[in-house]
Amino acid sequence: MYVDGFLVPVKKVKLEEYRAAAEAMGKIFLKHGALATTEAVADDVDPGELTSFPRAVQLEEDETVVFSWITWPDRATRDAGQKKVFDDPDGQAQMSVFMGDDPAVAGKRMVYGGFTPIVELTA
Repeated sequence: MYVDGFLVPVKKVKLEEYRAAAEAMGKIFLKHGALATTEAVADDVDPGELTSFPRAVQLEEDETVVFSWITWPDRATRDAGQKKVFDDPDGQAQMSVFMGDDPAVAGKRMVYGGFTPIVELTA
């Protein structure tokens, strides 16, 4: 298993736009080898005094934090799949939520990375 994790600052007024694009992108990730995608909007997230999700993305007043992850079978599948996603015309069409004149996401403040699980438990 391999996991891509993301903290994303999203404009509150554009949350539905982001959700729709994330759903479309999720389907494209699944098409190219991902096992699952999840997008979760902040519900119980305090700013914290030293560290926190809002501080990590330098959250602005008109934004909320989205915590998301993509699970893959392994790193090799993720590396190949990511390339295919970003070469996919449908994937490129959804990228306007991250780029353009008035994007929903402050992409420069997004935090992301790939992770190898060390503990995984299920019920």
